Amino acid sequence: MITVVGVRFKKAGKVYYFDPNDIDVKFNDFVIVETARGIEFGHVVTGPKEVSEDEIVAPLKTVLRIAEDEDFDIHRENRNKAKEAMAICQAKVIEHGLDMKVIDVEYTFDNNKVIFYFTADGRVDFRDLVKDLASIFRTRIELRQIGVRDEAKMIGGMGPCGKMCCCAQFLGEFEPVSIKMAKEQSLSLNPTKISGLCGRLMCCLKYEQDTYEEILSKMPQVGAIAITPEGRGTITDTYTLLEMVKVKVSLKDGSHDLMQYKVDDIKLTGDIDPSYQKIVDHDDGYIKELDKLQ
Repeated sequence: MITVVGVRFKKAGKVYYFDPNDIDVKFNDFVIVETARGIEFGHVVTGPKEVSEDEIVAPLKTVLRIAEDEDFDIHRENRNKAKEAMAICQAKVIEHGLDMKVIDVEYTFDNNKVIFYFTADGRVDFRDLVKDLASIFRTRIELRQIGVRDEAKMIGGMGPCGKMCCCAQFLGEFEPVSIKMAKEQSLSLNPTKISGLCGRLMCCLKYEQDTYEEILSKMPQVGAIAITPEGRGTITDTYTLLEMVKVKVSLKDGSHDLMQYKVDDIKLTGDIDPSYQKIVDHDDGYIKELDKLQ
């Protein structure tokens, strides 16, 4: 086991492990650390703990020191310089006529590099732009193209729920989300209603998915033929969280009635009502087509 601390460099950013290097690092401390791109100013969000070597990305970098007053001044100065660099870069993008949008600018703590984050529909030839920026800032320049989900994470905003975007508040990493999740949670399959500000499926679809999958593993599908206490019938609807189904039951007098049962109170025959088979096949095909759009 290896003793590490978890450090984050941006709000809701990914947490990276560092070797505390015999320094008394505590939760919520601000530290100066060595990273692959240079010296950085970070926030300790996970206090010292032991992890297995499998959880470590080698080589494990070290904490150099606890941040001092001078370090906080440098960090604040870098953030102010980043705002100025943002305006300069946006003006240069317009001057060069490039089809790209500058989203954020970041200085490394040691001022060894300035990183410009941008979005674009395709590849952009920004070689002349880099030369101009290098001559202005007199340091190494990196232009990094990001996706629409990363853009929403950096900019933030209000989601359809009325709260700040999860990605900008607390999500350290994005997890895969699919239209199938929306279907299994009985949500609208209209992409405009289940998409976030970034235009991709909302991250919150993932939150309850494990619970739905556990329950759905016991739930029959619509169209399945079941034996109920009142007789044989066809399942016409399901209520996942209640673990109940609605069944169209054939009564002894030849009539039909809709009844609700707990899943444990019915027995499936393993057959599908032929009149529902096309609907089931169509839904599966529709889900696959929507997934391609995401």
